[in-house]
Amino acid sequence: MPAYCPSFPTPVYSAGDLCKAMLAGAGTDEPVPASGLDRILRHDPERGVLEVQAGVRWGALASVLGAEYSHGSVGESVARNSAGPDGRPIVAHVRALTLACADGELRRASRERTPDLFRLAVGGFGAFGAFYSLTLETGSLVRALAAPAGTVHAETLPDAQDAPRHRVELLLPPQTFRTTLDKARAACEARRCRLAVLEARQVLPEAETYLCWARRDYIALRIEFQARPTIGASVGAAQLRARLMALATEAGGSFTADALPFASRAQAEACYPMLGGFLEEKRRLDPAGRMLTPWYRAVRRAWRGDRCKVRWASA
Repeated sequence: MPAYCPSFPTPVYSAGDLCKAMLAGAGTDEPVPASGLDRILRHDPERGVLEVQAGVRWGALASVLGAEYSHGSVGESVARNSAGPDGRPIVAHVRALTLACADGELRRASRERTPDLFRLAVGGFGAFGAFYSLTLETGSLVRALAAPAGTVHAETLPDAQDAPRHRVELLLPPQTFRTTLDKARAACEARRCRLAVLEARQVLPEAETYLCWARRDYIALRIEFQARPTIGASVGAAQLRARLMALATEAGGSFTADALPFASRAQAEACYPMLGGFLEEKRRLDPAGRMLTPWYRAVRRAWRGDRCKVRWASA
């Protein structure tokens, strides 16, 4: 995450700094700086809990967990509710969290005491506040590392130099995975986009978060493709992403929530029927619109888009 914020030009090292940064950047979509939040706050082996600041990298916890759980920071994983090595979304391993909310106040959320805020914040892409710390269950994290989910398909293709990468992750029922994989290959070929990564693994369901993306057993297919850095190729890449997401829904599947900014209103309603309620909760808890992340802005814009029939006119 970025080390500095234009509206708050000093690093964030404490909860007080984070709350000040929230107020200083209110109403903008500038990311709140969190690179300074990189300390382990508490490790209690007897109770099996580990509290870390949001900017701590998973690699820094390898000595505690016995291996590296994931890539990136703990805060990023919780904001996305990313699936771990055993296929379970990370909410299964989070006991509590502390976040700076849109009003600049620091709040503690857990399943037991503040379940509504907990289920909105985990997997909420930062729309309800910036994480200061996360309290993790070390026992379940270690068990997840010891029983990794099977990799269904893995393929890394030669990289095309100077070609931007585009990424989308599809969630497919196991029985339609192979057919959809073939169709995805054909779609990339038709758009003349070069495949870079095809990786599929099993993910397990959860029912705790508000914006729950893993509602059943899925095979998560991560597709990375490359397109030339031209306007025409960029348009083609956007059309290809939309086509890949459509293939997932046609196969009875879905796509991860980070792809919602690229989804049509119809796709969002079909795959995330709770999204309207999620946006209502955002307006209720942040009526002044003080905490506006790029992901939230894009999703709100897509959700508000007028539904209309598409008509093609001949030249």
